[in-house]
Amino acid sequence: MARLVIMGAGVSGHTAASFAKKWLGSEHEVVVISPNSLWNWIPSNIWVGVGEMTKEEVTFPIAPVYEKAGIDFRQAKAVSINPEGKEGSDDAFITIEYTGEGKAGQTEEITYDYLINATGPKLNFDATPGLGNGEGHLGEHTVSVCTADHAIHAALDLKACVEKMRKGERQKFLIGTGHGMCTCQGAAFEYIFNIEHQLKEEGVRDMADITYITNESFLGDFGMGGIHFKMGGYATSSKVFAESLYAERGMSWILGAHVNKVEAGKVTYESLDGTIDEHEFDFAMLIPPFAGVGIKAYAKDGSDITDTIFAPNGFMKVDAKYDAGAYENWKASDWPSTLQNPTYKNMFAVGIAFAPPHTISKPMKSPNGTPINPTPPRTGMPSAMMGKAVAASVCDMMQGVTDTPTHTANMSEMGAACVASAGKGLFTGTAAAMTVYPIVPDFEKYPGVGRDMNGTTGELGLAAHWVKHILHHLFLWKAKLKPGWTLIPE
Repeated sequence: MARLVIMGAGVSGHTAASFAKKWLGSEHEVVVISPNSLWNWIPSNIWVGVGEMTKEEVTFPIAPVYEKAGIDFRQAKAVSINPEGKEGSDDAFITIEYTGEGKAGQTEEITYDYLINATGPKLNFDATPGLGNGEGHLGEHTVSVCTADHAIHAALDLKACVEKMRKGERQKFLIGTGHGMCTCQGAAFEYIFNIEHQLKEEGVRDMADITYITNESFLGDFGMGGIHFKMGGYATSSKVFAESLYAERGMSWILGAHVNKVEAGKVTYESLDGTIDEHEFDFAMLIPPFAGVGIKAYAKDGSDITDTIFAPNGFMKVDAKYDAGAYENWKASDWPSTLQNPTYKNMFAVGIAFAPPHTISKPMKSPNGTPINPTPPRTGMPSAMMGKAVAASVCDMMQGVTDTPTHTANMSEMGAACVASAGKGLFTGTAAAMTVYPIVPDFEKYPGVGRDMNGTTGELGLAAHWVKHILHHLFLWKAKLKPGWTLIPE
């Protein structure tokens, strides 16, 4: 009997674990390590953040689901990896530190035959002074929708602002990215439109000034270098689409911004032209940059090999081309296919946990040398597809079918669908439904726009909102491994 250990139980790790156990049955072990007791459908946190959903509607306890599936679950965080074992033993293992009640703080070594890194990101709030509290957590000046608990806090602060507006006190809202190297612009995009929609529903929109601040050089970049897609039978750009949406709703925007300091009611930011400016706010939701979770790696003799396995940003190295060099040399083929670590063939990384070869958007710096550009998005549908593909490869290897990966999940050969909420409501809600193929543009295969225009489309309206609401329930059903869960696509 062989053992597969999966670090992380988010979208990517949970998908990998669920399929791996289904395919392996009782012949092999599947162990999942996650510091959280609750599984969170993160895309719906934006609705929690405006008071339209509760925490209970977007989370559920993960342990009972894994127990029923026959998956060994440990509520703990991975601390280190020993891929060569240690003196006296060749068994590879990870060291974990328990976080759940009863065993919190205790450590244990878990041996593995195969390892999938699906830890997701560290929310690096402290990268921007004032955005964090100095201990790696959200600071007191802004709110967040990165976790369900953060979103609850955001909803309470929003409610307080609404009460002030009802009393005649004008409020300034600032939504966007809190650092020059952020990803997840999509979450900020959804949240600002849900804020605007909620203020309309509350009858206080006229008392609000709403500003979007982003490290994108143009609206609609989304960390993907922008998109050209078909909408209503015509080809348009995400730049024109996004600018229209913001303008129609009376919102302003600040582009190419690296927020370098957050204080009570004020952010300081550097622009791509090198100027330093300030912007005041009464309510601010700023997405933090992501980093690896900080797992260390050690060789058999105990020497530190973290730099061998992980990139400087803390994400795990995989079969990507990390020496592509200048932007002009970048190709779609730089992106990983098998997601296998090049040094230790029994280790893989999926979702946000793998180190990209480079950004998708064009890299930019201010005259002061400050990098200001989005980092690549690797969440949602792509994460799930990676988790399933790597699980399939690992299962084939564990069952002796092959000694090399059999499945691929390359973002330059992968399409994705996204439904971005622009406001929740049975008859008043709207959303933008988009498909993109491929996620990483391939300018050799698709000259000019880098993507297949027949596979890259977009529509905006109430129907798309209904789709997003239905998907919320479908994906929670799937995550709970309810009957027919395998029939619901990633």
